[in-house]
Amino acid sequence: MTEASSLFIRLEYRLAQQLFHTRWLPRSPRTQRLTMHLFQRCADAGHPAALSQYGHMLFHRGVTPQDKARGARYVLEAAHAGDAKAQYQAGQIREHGCAQYPRRDDHAVTWYARAGEAGHPLAASRLARAYRSGELGLPMDLEKADHWQALADRVAGFAGSLETPPPGGGSLSSGSLGSDALGSGSLGSGSLDKAEGETRH
Repeated sequence: MTEASSLFIRLEYRLAQQLFHTRWLPRSPRTQRLTMHLFQRCADAGHPAALSQYGHMLFHRGVTPQDKARGARYVLEAAHAGDAKAQYQAGQIREHGCAQYPRRDDHAVTWYARAGEAGHPLAASRLARAYRSGELGLPMDLEKADHWQALADRVAGFAGSLETPPPGGGSLSSGSLGSDALGSGSLGSGSLDKAEGETRH
């Protein structure tokens, strides 16, 4: 990708985020289609944050198996690119499994560890519980459980001290995200602000 096209993709992603989060903007079907189209363009261009966010929305809100499979693929691609939120979501996908990615506890542990080390509190907390209870194929190890829990608490405390109220909810109303909004796929009736909230894990 050339520097100019890379800059253009970053600008498109910023615009998509602004459209998604702007409180005063009318939530017209046209605006929603544009927002999803921009997210998809950025994801298809390999933008890690767009891959993570749009992939998450597709995986959790997609109606068709093709949507969900594409969403999982986007999330895994973002995880490989180093996006901590996507790494946590990749851990979730590999822990619970899906049609495209069957359950693999060892892969789940790897993604949770990467996300936790990158500062994702829920990933660190999940590993703490796994070591405490002997889940995900891990041996019970209270020392490691305490290590991951301390990391989760430290990161969560730091994030909480910096957190500000989210701007305007960022919801796209339900019922208007058909195939026009997503190209070949569609999102279900669940609001996308809920999907975005899950992405923030």
